[in-house]
Amino acid sequence: MKIARLGLILSLFAAQALFAAEEKIVNVYAWSAEVPDAVIQQFEKETGIKVNFSTYDSNEVMYAKLKASKQSGYDVVEPSSYYVDRMRRQNMLEKLDKTKLPNFKNLNPDFLNAKYDPQNNFSIPFIWGVTGIFINNNYIQPNSVTRWSDLWNPKYSDQLMMLDDTREVFSMALRVLGYSVNDSNPEHIKQAYLKLKELLPNIKIFSSAVLSILIDEDANVGMAWNGDLYKAAQENSRLGFVFPKDGFVIWVDNFTIVKDPPHRENAYKFLNFLMRADIARNAALDNNFPTPNLAGWKLLPPAIRNNPVVYPSHEVLRRGEFQTDVGDDALALYEDYWERLKMGG
Repeated sequence: MKIARLGLILSLFAAQALFAAEEKIVNVYAWSAEVPDAVIQQFEKETGIKVNFSTYDSNEVMYAKLKASKQSGYDVVEPSSYYVDRMRRQNMLEKLDKTKLPNFKNLNPDFLNAKYDPQNNFSIPFIWGVTGIFINNNYIQPNSVTRWSDLWNPKYSDQLMMLDDTREVFSMALRVLGYSVNDSNPEHIKQAYLKLKELLPNIKIFSSAVLSILIDEDANVGMAWNGDLYKAAQENSRLGFVFPKDGFVIWVDNFTIVKDPPHRENAYKFLNFLMRADIARNAALDNNFPTPNLAGWKLLPPAIRNNPVVYPSHEVLRRGEFQTDVGDDALALYEDYWERLKMGG
């Protein structure tokens, strides 16, 4: 009996040890090309926690995957601002315990308490950027394009690259019409669609493979993200970036913890690690996008820290708007018009 009892105790200890070993993991689902491999490897080396890292290329894919199962298995996901708004309203995200995130103090106050997540109860900004206009100065006269509305000029027939992103493209038309990028009024959305129909003869391609198109000069004017433009300009010095005078989107990709995560403590360790100043700096140097981590920003080389394309002035940023959720009805309307637009109107 004693031997049997001892065997049972040993089995329990073995099971607990195995469980503990299995729990030294964190499951992360994030945008591709935003978190450097070296950052993941450094986290694993310092903590002993294995990172199961999966990537996606759109908020819609991430959202659909999480909605499809109540137990997705993920601990950490990286929605953009308007999906943080959407997911927190639908009770899909864990309310953050800031006492477990001492590096939260490193974040830039300019990127906290935004409308999509007041008090940052659910999200931590990781990278941000501006959607604006790129031009190739070899083909487009400098200063001839200063507003989104300039892109409707017939001289740009079959020349424009537009991002393959519903909200981004509609935001351009909404700003031209004088509306918010977060407009949910059906009549205003219809007006934006009709305005975009007028632009179709000028559109050469819809794509989010921005870097290769800019570098190879497959298009010489159109929409781009400032971080991509900065990176492409290192290989093609003829490229320039315009912050449209009629307004623009400021987007933010944020890390969040999924509701009821399987590895909650490891998720907090991962998020706190990402907010460390040296880690934020390394990530920004790798992905070329602006960091909302003020302590990390201060560690960047002056040539990047003071670059007006990557880090525009407060005066310029005042023309921008953070994206928020527009609601299911408006989103469905946007998507319907988007499909019509891409099919030729």
